[in-house]
Amino acid sequence: MNTVLNIDRSILGQPWRWRMLETDARDPGFAPDDLVTQLLLARGCARDDIALHKSPSIRGFMPDPSIFQDMDKAAARLADAVIASEQVAVFGDYDVDGATSAALVILVLRDLGIEARPYIPDRLTEGYGPTGAAMVQLHDEGASLIITVDCGAQAFDALATAREAGVDVVVVDHHKCATALPLTHALVNPNRLDETEGAAHGHLAAVGVAFLLAAALIRTLRARGFFETRAEPRLLDLLDLVALGTVADVAQLKGLNRAFVAQGLKVMAQRRNIGLNALITASRLTRAPTCSDLGFALGPRINAGGRVGKSDLGVRLLTTRDPAEADAIAVELDRLNEERRAIEAIVQEAADIIAQSKSNRAVLVVAGHGWHPGVIGIVAGRLKEKYGRPALVIAIDDAGMGKGSGRSIPGVDLGAAVLAAKESDLLIAGGGHAMAAGLTIAEDRIATLDDFLSDRLDAAVTRAMGDRALLLDAVLTTAGVNPELVTAMEVGGPYGMGWPQPRIVAGPVRVIKADIVGNGHVRAIVAGDGGGTLKTVAFRAAEGLLGQALLGAPPHRRLWLAGRAKLDDWGSRPTAELHLDDAAWAN
Repeated sequence: MNTVLNIDRSILGQPWRWRMLETDARDPGFAPDDLVTQLLLARGCARDDIALHKSPSIRGFMPDPSIFQDMDKAAARLADAVIASEQVAVFGDYDVDGATSAALVILVLRDLGIEARPYIPDRLTEGYGPTGAAMVQLHDEGASLIITVDCGAQAFDALATAREAGVDVVVVDHHKCATALPLTHALVNPNRLDETEGAAHGHLAAVGVAFLLAAALIRTLRARGFFETRAEPRLLDLLDLVALGTVADVAQLKGLNRAFVAQGLKVMAQRRNIGLNALITASRLTRAPTCSDLGFALGPRINAGGRVGKSDLGVRLLTTRDPAEADAIAVELDRLNEERRAIEAIVQEAADIIAQSKSNRAVLVVAGHGWHPGVIGIVAGRLKEKYGRPALVIAIDDAGMGKGSGRSIPGVDLGAAVLAAKESDLLIAGGGHAMAAGLTIAEDRIATLDDFLSDRLDAAVTRAMGDRALLLDAVLTTAGVNPELVTAMEVGGPYGMGWPQPRIVAGPVRVIKADIVGNGHVRAIVAGDGGGTLKTVAFRAAEGLLGQALLGAPPHRRLWLAGRAKLDDWGSRPTAELHLDDAAWAN
């Protein structure tokens, strides 16, 4: 049920507002009792598209790949390579999007008779993206075609070297492009500045763009009669990779991405990919993976290879045919993930100290010597969440060179700002997309970059932070937060970036018991006025205002609790619990 609830200042100091307020006012046909319809409309879904979004399918959202610049040219070049049995190399990034993109291309080409050679650069010794040396090496090893995935849009020098060496390069990317483009045979990227129809798909992760290229390739080969004597690859079987890369890269779950993730989770549940099957086991998941598992269990383990281990472990895992090899790699990635956590904690502590003294800046730029560059992106994300503003973390090496990784907030395009800094000669290299960016910078230019970013993004950050109301979808009693509610809300998913999880309010309630569990989490059992109890958890909140309010709530005071309803399937009978974002005093 929805109850009139006006909270102007919560325990965490923010107002609470209804996500549906404006939609209700302009849509007199809205039915308050249709929870799923409410959730979809509140996330920008048109009423005519409700049915499509309740069951997002590839057929319903898939565009014609030919709408993208250079797509047909890229597909034709790959088809030539397949028909002529050329040697092909796939150059990928070392993160999850790069690993899944590379794996998808390799597996498609394998089904077409080409065993492509993967190349993933080492984060520490080679850095991000193609280098001239790598391009020449791959050519010297016999590759006549190189496909770069999740990188290449800014690799001007490296791709010029490849052209001089006589090797064709097809770039498949989604990062921000400059006005000028590097020399390539084809560059497929929905974020090219000269995109028209394809620009509507700028939220795709690189693995999504790679899937579209694979579809264009199959169509091109079909037109050439290639499949008259052999079966076509089943591209839908690769949607598990697309879902993983999309969620792990924090791409907006709108449009086609919703279909990719919804259908990809179904494929993943069948555990067809030998490597993903091993990784699910190593992650100690005993049920079918959820969208959250992709971002918090599977993705970090694949990322760990590129961050603190061997950069090609992810691609090797996702493309292996050998279950024993898959198990060994998955166990190694699990171990590296634990090592990553320990390294991250050290850098996080040091970065926090610096950030506290700069919390009034539009963009938090923190730098330190000896920080491991493999964890700076994660630390930037933590700072962004803590301070509610974009954060850039820079690791400086002994030679005075800084590697930076940044994370942004909705409404602030960090990638474009980093690209502008590069064009202003502040950076050695840099690029990204709206929500994340990376760069290379000389130590003596960091202070100038700090001022550049804060000046450029100050207005956008001020606007974004000025509208920091906690958005709500429904108010329920404690009895209303039950497994049936969670199941009903899942119909409106998958949820993630750009398609936020439903936030409900339970209450008013009294705290029956509260204690600290795990690493600073606060667990509270609450009871509503009409009876019935509810388990709630406030993560990493023990030392904050929310945690202290729960731990010290007097018996006579009541609270409204805002958060996300989740299933607790521990035990024989699933129950619902509330993962808290905020609370407000009811009396």
